[in-house]
Amino acid sequence: MATTRISARVPPNIDPTKAPLAYGDRALPKLNRELNDKELITRQRALMTLCDYLHDPEHIAEALRVGVAESLKNLLTDQDGTVRHKATEVLYIIAGHNIGRDAFLEHSIIIPLSRLFNDDLDIVRRNAHMAIEMLCRFTPGAEGVVEASLIPTLVDKLKVELDEIKEYILDTLHFCLVLEQIQALIAGAMEVFTELLIHDLPVIRAKAARDVMDLSIPLDGKNKACEVNTLPPLVTLLGDSNPEVRSKAAGAIMAITITTQGKYKAIEAMAIPKLVNLVNDKSSEVRLNAIKAITTLSEAPEGRKALLENVSTIEKRLQDDSGAVVKAAEIAVKVITWKP
Repeated sequence: MATTRISARVPPNIDPTKAPLAYGDRALPKLNRELNDKELITRQRALMTLCDYLHDPEHIAEALRVGVAESLKNLLTDQDGTVRHKATEVLYIIAGHNIGRDAFLEHSIIIPLSRLFNDDLDIVRRNAHMAIEMLCRFTPGAEGVVEASLIPTLVDKLKVELDEIKEYILDTLHFCLVLEQIQALIAGAMEVFTELLIHDLPVIRAKAARDVMDLSIPLDGKNKACEVNTLPPLVTLLGDSNPEVRSKAAGAIMAITITTQGKYKAIEAMAIPKLVNLVNDKSSEVRLNAIKAITTLSEAPEGRKALLENVSTIEKRLQDDSGAVVKAAEIAVKVITWKP
């Protein structure tokens, strides 16, 4: 299926010429001055040069030392779309390094950057989300996003954004949900994730299933998943052609079926036959998550009864190449064959 891809090319009417670099230690101070120049073309050229120059990690520390982070923060409100495009691109590059992520927090860049989630230009919105997602890969960054109360905004953007940008939003939420689930539940994240489980793109189905699993860690999340009927589409995904989708779907089912309500909802949705089919999947991650989900379902009398007929299939995994799968199979067999 063809999908729209956001182009990173500057508009044809923009002069792509880069600012000439000064020699040695004078390069970054000069670029930083040009970022604050009143002339639009000077700001654009400085950003073009900076995008290339900062791909060398050794230059990032010096750039931050001379004040580039604060200059970029100011450029986020520039009226020119190309300036916003390149400023967010530079911030994404900076966010890929620890010292850069520290600068995001030190200079309070998260909220100004998040305002560009509403920008008219697709490329600006994509770059803003890419930078925030990169920031959230380390705990202080994710904490900053949570403290800024951006989870509800991110959930709302999942409903309307381009597919390419949805991928970054789902990843950002994944990192944030490790720290905070209540904001997401109140914002209706489980409902939105559930809708995305039937998306055309495998990558979005997989990331949505993963986020369902994240959101189902607390009891309220498990209950919400049952309430909004998240289990039936997850069970359908167990037969997906993409192994990542199958794996994340099985993992989400495992998380939800910790509760009695979840167990019976999954059994009603015919999860057991499909999970048993995955015990011999080519992917070790799929096998592992499927066996773990089978273990939780076997704790219900009806689940144990159905799985007793398939215990030999699970026992074969006691010779699996993966040590984690072997351990999970041992536990599953014990639970299934347990007698009061």
